[in-house]
Formats: sequence, structure tokens, C-alpha cells
Amino acid sequence: MAAENWTRVDEFILMSFSSLAKEMQLLLFLAFLAIYLVTLLGNSLIIVVTLADPMLHSPMYFFLRNLSFLEIGFNLVIVPKMLSTLLTPDTTISFLGCATQMYFFFFFGVAECFLLATMAYDRYVAICSPLHYPVIMNHRTRAKLAVASWFPGFPVATVQTTWLFSFPFCATNKVNHFFCDSPPVLRLVCADTARFEVYAIVGTILVVMLPCLLIVCSYARIATAILQIPSAKGKHKAFSTCSSHLLVVSLFYVSSSLTYFRPKSNNSPESKKLLSLSYTVVTPMLNPIIYSLRNNEVKNALGRTFHKALILRNHMP
Repeated sequence: MAAENWTRVDEFILMSFSSLAKEMQLLLFLAFLAIYLVTLLGNSLIIVVTLADPMLHSPMYFFLRNLSFLEIGFNLVIVPKMLSTLLTPDTTISFLGCATQMYFFFFFGVAECFLLATMAYDRYVAICSPLHYPVIMNHRTRAKLAVASWFPGFPVATVQTTWLFSFPFCATNKVNHFFCDSPPVLRLVCADTARFEVYAIVGTILVVMLPCLLIVCSYARIATAILQIPSAKGKHKAFSTCSSHLLVVSLFYVSSSLTYFRPKSNNSPESKKLLSLSYTVVTPMLNPIIYSLRNNEVKNALGRTFHKALILRNHMP
């Protein structure tokens, strides 16, 4: 394309759900606002309870606390802007704002993939080496594993975002999505993006499949260890410590894989928006609910925390 047809883009227009009627957009705003508040409240409660209750200072809840931090960050990057596009006619986002949103979307997404793998390894050690678990998963080791989970997000987000936003853009600046994701922004580029697309596909496969492979290997060993437990009660107790994590992993990987690995012929912008909602909005809300409802330790800790808060409130002058 000729250079004179390129243009300097200072802002983008998020098309979001503009094709829907205003009444439907208002309903979506109220629904997503409720989900957003539940997400912030639920994940904040997980963080507060796992910090406040000494019974929840084990490695499993340390990693769960990290997951809740990630979910809060993930939501703060995407949902507030999405809510504003549903409520106001102005759906623009600045060039820097779009790049920043994409950067942190990649960062939190990659970190979550590796953190879920780390949590699977933690369950593997707890079930397959229960006597050595406190020694293996000591404070220093869990801190290193947390850093190793968060770190890959930095180079992936930096390279992909910097590279994409260094391209020239065409006259149109309309992003057919509710946030600045890579594929819809890439469609606005006026340059050969073949090398970038290869890098993006390979990077996405590595980022998604490597942690997924680690999770599968961990749970294969866990399943073998559980089958060797003689009593049904022992098997149920061992499996119950993994069920919440398995459910969270399934929700995250199924929705994200359907979004990024579907054939282009079956991947319309509207269907991708719906799939993106599942892992950017719905899954972060479900995670604390899953861990609270399926974990007696968390439920008991929530009860103790609220009880202490009520006692403190009653003794305040």
C-alpha cells in the first residue's frame, strides 16, 4: 500500500457492542457491572482471608492469593473501559491507552497460564510427596515459583505490544472489539505483518501449551498416586484438594483456546467477543466462588474472619 494512504493514529474507537440496541447495551452494562463488583469483592476477600487466617498460610493458599491478584488486575485492565463504552457515546481510547491495555492484557494472561501450572505442581507435591511437602514447598521455594510464574508475562507483553504498535495504521481506527486485543488491532495495520503473525502464533502456542503440558503431567502423576490409595475416603480427600484447581484450569483453557485457536472461517468478530467475555469477565468472577464453595477450609476461614470483624466492631467505642 502506498505510503500516502497511511495515517498517524492518535486514538482508536472501540466498537464494543455498538451493533446492539441501546436498551440491550444498558442491560449488558448492568450485568457486567454486577459481575465486575462481585469479581473485585470475591477476589479481595480471598486475599484478605488467606492473609488474615493462620490456617490458610500454606503454599496452596499463597498461590491462590497470587491468582486473585492476577484476576483483579485482569479485570481492572479491561472491564472499566468496556463499561464506559456501553454507557456513553464516546468509545474512543488513546493510542497510548490502547497499547497499555494490550500490554497488561498479555502480561496478566501469560502470568495466569504459568501460575495455574505452578498450582498444579504444588498439588502434585502435596499428594505424591506429602511427608516432604513442607520442606519442598518452603517459603523460599514458593516465592521463587511465584516470581517464575509472573516473569514470563513481561517479555511476551513487551515484545508483542511494542512490535505491533510500531506498525503504520490505515485510515480507519475502528477496533471491532470491546478491548485492544491483538487480532482486531492487527487488522488496522498497513504493512506486511507476516513475520509478526508467525511470532504471535508460535508465542501463543508456547505460552498456552507449555503450562498446559506441565498441568497434564502433574495431574497424570496425581491420578496415579490417588489410584494407589487403598481407601475410598482417602481417594476422595486427595481428589477434593485438586477439584477446584481442575475446574478453574478447565474454564480458563477451554475459553481461551476456543478464542485463539479456532479456524478463521469459524471465528467471526461477534463470536470472538462472546468467547472473550468468558475468560476476561466471567472466569475471574467464578474463581473465588469455586474456591469458596468447594473448599471447607476457605468457608471456615471466611466465617472466622467475619466473626472476628463483628467482635472488633462491637468493642469499638
